[in-house]
Amino acid sequence: MTTPVVLDPLFNKFTPLPAGETRSAVLELARRAGVDVGQVYVMDASRRTTAANAYVAGLGRTKRVVLYDNLLEDFEPGQVRLVVAHELGHVRYRDVAHGLLFLAIVAPFGMLAAARLAERLGPRDALGSAAAVPAAVLGVGLMAPAVTFVSNQLSRAVEARADAYSLELTGEPETFIAFQKRITLQNVADPDPPDATHWLLGTHPTTLERIGLGERFGATAAGRSRAAEPRAGS
Repeated sequence: MTTPVVLDPLFNKFTPLPAGETRSAVLELARRAGVDVGQVYVMDASRRTTAANAYVAGLGRTKRVVLYDNLLEDFEPGQVRLVVAHELGHVRYRDVAHGLLFLAIVAPFGMLAAARLAERLGPRDALGSAAAVPAAVLGVGLMAPAVTFVSNQLSRAVEARADAYSLELTGEPETFIAFQKRITLQNVADPDPPDATHWLLGTHPTTLERIGLGERFGATAAGRSRAAEPRAGS
């Protein structure tokens, strides 16, 4: 997630993360990801939520990594690195910019379609009067789920790509799996929601899908390691 740094301080308190192992690890991840990060901050998120997260904020040279205080307090350093690597993946692939472009393209067509539906569903002589409101609400109500459904499909693909990038950047599948289990408990999430519900409403891969991704990455890495070992007698 990228937001102008002018807005964030209006809602939360931000404290620079002191020099140390965690700050050095975050900046090193950003360097390897090709993301120019000027500062690392800790946000007092725990006073608003029990969810643990991180994000990259700012534009241009004002980019900074923001860590939730409960992420730092409740999770191991390796798990914190994975969360940061995931967010850096969003920046590397410009996911926010692409999401805004999608919204800019789809929203006008969605509103036009809702208006056309309202014209067809409402009384012909109600245009411009209060009698047109129910038809307008119904039109929006029919179009919004369709647009949301499409955006959810894209969101799941984007989040899966960021997960894969975090594994590539850190190379820690065991830590990735442990984090997915723990964050599901902390965020009170369903690890394996019904297929239909997830297909229609899910914005992220399920916990089981993410664990499967970590296991596949670990198996692939182990296979490569064995293949690189010198054979006996060679």
